[in-house]
Amino acid sequence: MASSLQNLSAYNENNIPDAKGMRFGIVVAEWNRHITGALYDGCVSTLLKHGVSEADIVVVQVPGSFELPAGAVALHQKTVLDAVICLGCVIKGETNHDEYINQAVANGLTQLTISTGKPHIFGLLTVLNEAQALDRAGGKHGNKGVEAAVTAVRMVATFK
Repeated sequence: MASSLQNLSAYNENNIPDAKGMRFGIVVAEWNRHITGALYDGCVSTLLKHGVSEADIVVVQVPGSFELPAGAVALHQKTVLDAVICLGCVIKGETNHDEYINQAVANGLTQLTISTGKPHIFGLLTVLNEAQALDRAGGKHGNKGVEAAVTAVRMVATFK
């Protein structure tokens, strides 16, 4: 089924490992705050629903999505984490800036996962317009923040 026809955040809650005792960092981009805030809310509520305590969630804000990998590094320097979830939104504009930012974030998070041995989750919306972003930040296609949280819990369980 085409992704445009479904809620991408639907998942079987019974197939998610218990996240009690897992420790997560969340890096949130401030750019497009009305969208990234909704991603953050979905992410945190999902982590809490699956057993993560509020004390085991550490958050840092960065100016934009390009800074997500640097924010993840800053979190690792401050505390021991099982995974870092990076949330942002890049909307296609009149130039190709979105391609450079999206690729840089993907490469940065991949390298961090490899170098730290800890999952770094790509919760970056890479959309053509604001309507698509809103559809994926709590709208008709679900909430990418929820998906990022579920992925993080599953990956921590896999790494352990």
